[in-house]
Amino acid sequence: MKICGMRDTENILQVAELQPDYMGFIFYDKSKRFVGRDFTLPSSLDPRIKRVGVFVNESTEKMLSLARLHKLDIIQLHGEKSVSQCLDLKREKLGVIKVFLVDEHFTFADVEPFKNVADYFLFDTKSDQYGGTGKIFDWNLLNKYDQEVPFFLSGGLSAKVIEAAKKVDRWNLHAYDLNSGIEVSPGVKSIIKIEEVNKLLTT
Repeated sequence: MKICGMRDTENILQVAELQPDYMGFIFYDKSKRFVGRDFTLPSSLDPRIKRVGVFVNESTEKMLSLARLHKLDIIQLHGEKSVSQCLDLKREKLGVIKVFLVDEHFTFADVEPFKNVADYFLFDTKSDQYGGTGKIFDWNLLNKYDQEVPFFLSGGLSAKVIEAAKKVDRWNLHAYDLNSGIEVSPGVKSIIKIEEVNKLLTT
């Protein structure tokens, strides 16, 4: 489970107590969940939770700088990112999640160049913004994917939605990426809703 769009110190620590596998922090200033210019991660954040920095069309230099500052483990790449940039990040011992926005016109041929440079793919709902839409894409489209690279599933996920996704056993699904579907307000997550998801994933 990945909880994305975190930025409030108290909420970060509350969510951390539930032991998600990943926690995502958005460094894209046009996002409603942008961490802000003066963001710092609480020093007591459990190091077992992988820290994911979410970026959109950002320079390698800035991503590396922020990765060092916040001790990020993984970079999540939205936008027109190149294979060479993924390689640059991996040379710095960072994990890479490459994001693809899916609709009925999406072709999985687009993932081919990234198969050897991304640790994971993330499939999200295509819209005029980068993530956090609260909308679910047609999961039947994932049956066209060859499942070679494990992926994060994103797009309007909540306990109710995940219950349906759990029934699909033919996907190489690595983790659920939760954001708007478990929020109280942009950037603040509901502990109750996360507990509901946790219960589903552990039974």
